[in-house]
Amino acid sequence: MNPRLNPSEDRLLAYAAGSLSAPEAVVVAAHLAMRPANDAWVRQLQAVGGEFLDEAPAAALSNDALALALAQIETDAGEVRPLPPLNDMPELPEPLRRYALGPWRWIGPGMRARDVHAPRDGDCRVILLKIESGRETPKHTHGGVELTCVISGAYATETQRFDVGDLEEADDDVLHQPRVVSNEPCLCVVALDGQIKMDGWMGWLMQPFVKL
Repeated sequence: MNPRLNPSEDRLLAYAAGSLSAPEAVVVAAHLAMRPANDAWVRQLQAVGGEFLDEAPAAALSNDALALALAQIETDAGEVRPLPPLNDMPELPEPLRRYALGPWRWIGPGMRARDVHAPRDGDCRVILLKIESGRETPKHTHGGVELTCVISGAYATETQRFDVGDLEEADDDVLHQPRVVSNEPCLCVVALDGQIKMDGWMGWLMQPFVKL
């Protein structure tokens, strides 16, 4: 895996173990849906973890454990049907179809954002970001983690281009100014902790008006 275009191994390990924050896990799941090779690697990690659990010492169950399990089986009996999508964007990767979406919000010329109603973790939440071709965001850093996965189109920072399925990891040490370089708009799913922090005097003037 190219470490600059994929989640870090630490983040994938946390995802496989189920310990990644919920918003970050949503973005990683979208990335894995578009990158089968990475998804297979994560599934291998989960399988290894399952083997460790199988070899772990048995723990005592409560007296009513069997009755509760049988009751659950009876409740789940019958035909299993997939849940219908919860939003109006069929172009999204399957993991994102599971969540309702808020309305599109204007956040700047040629830029719109839409809330993904996935679980939050403090100030960390999930949004969709759509930016028109040729547009660029203000130069900014971050109050916390920012995971960005490209769903369609492409953007470039000062050092790297990100295409469909690529994932960028950024934090308060990263100062960048993404620019859409595809002929079509760039649609991304983003896990964002806090607000972006704009750079320079122009950013200071714009900051009160740009809320993600």
